[in-house]
Amino acid sequence: MTKKILVLAEMKDGNLRNVSIEGLAAARRVAQDSEVIAAVFGSNATEQTSILQQYGADTIYIVDNPNLNLYTPSAYMQSMNELIQTIKPDVIIMGHTAVGKDLAPRLAARLGIGLVSDATNLTVENGEIVFTRPIYSGKVFQKKKSISSTVFATIRPNNIPALEADTTNVAKVVSHPVDITDLRTVITEVVKKASSGVDLTEAKIIVSGGRGVKSVDGFNVLKELADLLGAGVGASRGACDASFCDYSMQIGQTGKVVTPDLYIACGISGAIQHLAGMSNSKIIVAINKDPEAPIFKVADYGIVGDLFEVVPLLTEEFKKVLDGAVV
Repeated sequence: MTKKILVLAEMKDGNLRNVSIEGLAAARRVAQDSEVIAAVFGSNATEQTSILQQYGADTIYIVDNPNLNLYTPSAYMQSMNELIQTIKPDVIIMGHTAVGKDLAPRLAARLGIGLVSDATNLTVENGEIVFTRPIYSGKVFQKKKSISSTVFATIRPNNIPALEADTTNVAKVVSHPVDITDLRTVITEVVKKASSGVDLTEAKIIVSGGRGVKSVDGFNVLKELADLLGAGVGASRGACDASFCDYSMQIGQTGKVVTPDLYIACGISGAIQHLAGMSNSKIIVAINKDPEAPIFKVADYGIVGDLFEVVPLLTEEFKKVLDGAVV
């Protein structure tokens, strides 16, 4: 089997993304006797070593450079390429995130190797790593293996369970300075829309609204339930097109692809484009006034009713449960 597996530990807002921990779990799943190596970029990368070693890293490469605090393709390309030339890994794993979707194809082209993207599972069969990934908007799953000398893949967030934290594990930490030159662009500041919501791609629970919310204010009842459950708030394209919410909330074929443990669809009819973005959720609850809505065909639980009546009732019942009351 393989000898070295390199996992890019992606950061966001100064913290490790959950998919980084899932990447280590994926590496451990196929590692056998191989060395699992985590690479983390940025000025505060050293602060992440204790987390990475608890979740399966044998060696951690710290690439401390201020040009890596924010993602830019040229800076990350230079750093990853140099790191790969130094480590010479047999397998490279990244998250199928905005960063991974942009960086992985560029890097694969530079290295002249194949890339398996958006994998939801991986196993070892006859000594080779076999990846499972969805195609045709999630209606079919295919198994793929790489014929390149270096196996390179991105994994979909929320699909590979993280390992239990092992506080006794001790990893070797290596400082790996990189000289980043000839940057075509430099990001000096990122201005974000004010949001306190959970990252949809990593949310364990999502409460999502469609045209049935009727207005911007219609999302308030969804947000109340989401806040109570610690959930993210999503939307169908119909709700976004109607200007009920921002497109950053859109889930579907042309939006975000999510795989939460629980997806609550409120006032969403269930067009195939939306289903492509959420049909792999572990449990789907649909709330819709139309008993013939397509969303009910994929839902594990369906409630026929007005979301403005049903969602507040759900919120009250969840409050009782969370408060320890007998329902």
